[in-house]
Amino acid sequence: MKSGQVRRWIGIVLLGILMGLVFIKPVQQYFSIPNHLMLFEGENQAILSPASVLSKVSTVSTKSSVASAENGEQLVFAGKNTGSSKVTLTMGGFPIKKVNVDVVPKIRVIPGGQSIGVKLNTVGVMVVGFHLVQTREGEKSPAEKAGIKVGDIITEINGKEIQEMSDVAPFVKKAGKKEDTLKLTVMRDKKKLHKELKPLRDKDSSAYQIGLYIRDSAAGIGTLTFYDPDSMTYGALGHVISDVDTREAIKVHDGKIVGSTVTSIDKGNNGQPGEKIAKLSHQRSILGTVKENSPFGIFGKLKRKPENAITRKPIPIALSNEVEEGPAKIYTVVEGNKVEAYDIKVVSSIPQKFPATKGLVIKITDPELLKKTGGIVQGMSGSPIIQNGKLIGAVTHVFVNDPTSGYGVHIEWMLDEAGYNIFEKGRKAS
Repeated sequence: MKSGQVRRWIGIVLLGILMGLVFIKPVQQYFSIPNHLMLFEGENQAILSPASVLSKVSTVSTKSSVASAENGEQLVFAGKNTGSSKVTLTMGGFPIKKVNVDVVPKIRVIPGGQSIGVKLNTVGVMVVGFHLVQTREGEKSPAEKAGIKVGDIITEINGKEIQEMSDVAPFVKKAGKKEDTLKLTVMRDKKKLHKELKPLRDKDSSAYQIGLYIRDSAAGIGTLTFYDPDSMTYGALGHVISDVDTREAIKVHDGKIVGSTVTSIDKGNNGQPGEKIAKLSHQRSILGTVKENSPFGIFGKLKRKPENAITRKPIPIALSNEVEEGPAKIYTVVEGNKVEAYDIKVVSSIPQKFPATKGLVIKITDPELLKKTGGIVQGMSGSPIIQNGKLIGAVTHVFVNDPTSGYGVHIEWMLDEAGYNIFEKGRKAS
C-alpha cells in the first residue's frame, strides 16, 4: 500500500475516534461546563461534571467568594459572599479547566406590566429630513451643501444652546436679513462637528429657510417592566426608542412617563404586527421621569407607585444561566388598565456574558391572549416575563411573520443599565 493511502486511512480512523469521543458521556459533560458562571450570594448552582473530577478554589480576593463540592455527577458552586473567584477543575491531579465565578448581590424588584405613555425631549433638535428652498436662482438645499446629514443633532447655533425647535427660527431670520452664515454645532455618532450654513430666501413666502426638517420630541406607549420600591428606580420597554424617520436612537434631554388606558387592540397577523390603542392619562398626572434611553429600554425615577399591580411585593430576579426552556408568564394590559398574567413558553434562552438585547425567544400560548391580540403587539414591549417566581426578562420584539412569537431581553442587562452595576459588584472583592 502506498504511503499516501496509509496516511489517508490513518486520517479516517483518527476522525472516527474523534467523532466517537463526542458521544462519550464524560466528554459531553466536560464540554457542558461553562467558562464563566454567575450566581447570587447565598445561593447554589449545580452543573454536570465528568466522573472523578475534583475541584479546587483559588480566589482573586482576600476572601473566597465561592465554594465548590461534588455531589454525584454534579459539581455544586455555592455563593458565599459577593466577589470573584477562579475555580480550577482537576482530573487525576492535573488541571483540566478553569471556571471564572462571579457572586453578585441578591436583587428583588416589583414586576410591572402597567401600560405607560412615554414622551421624550431630545438633546437639541434632530435633523429628520431635507427640503429644497425655492430661490430666484432655482432650487437649492443650503443644509445639504453645508454637509448636514439626517440623524444629526443640532445642539448649538452661533455658540448658543438649542433645546427645542422654536429656538432655531430667530437665528435663521436674523442671519438671513444680514446675509450672515450660521455656525452650527452638531452631534453625529457621539462626535461633535462644526458646520456653517447660510439661510436662503424663499421667492414665494420671502421667508429665510435652511432646508431642514427637524424634531425635538417623541411620544408613544409601552409597558413598565419593574421598579424598586425603595429607590423608586424603574425600567421599561426593554429596547431603545428610535426616531420614526431616521431610525436613530433618540438622545434624551429629559422626558416623562404617564399612565395609559388601553381602549382597543389592533390584532396582529402574519406580516403585519398589531398594536395597542391607548389613551394617555392627564399630562399633569406624571408617573415618573425619563433619564436614559438605552438599547435595553428607558430608565428613570417614579414619582409615585403605579396602581393595578399583580403583586406589590418584590420578587427575586433570575440570571440568564438560570432561565429554563419551558412555561413562563408575562404581565401586561390588554383592556383598560388592569394588569393580567398570561401563559407563554420560553423557546430558547442564551446565557450571555456580554450585553445583548435578544437573549430570549418566546411564544404566546395563552388562548385568551391569542384571541384578543393575535400574539405580541406594539405597546407590549417591556412586559415582564416571570418564570418559577422570578423575573427573568422583558418582551421586546415581535416576529413579523409570526406574531405569536418574538424576542425578549434578559433582566440582568436592564438592571445593569438601571444602575445596579451587578456585574462590577460581582467582580470586586467583598
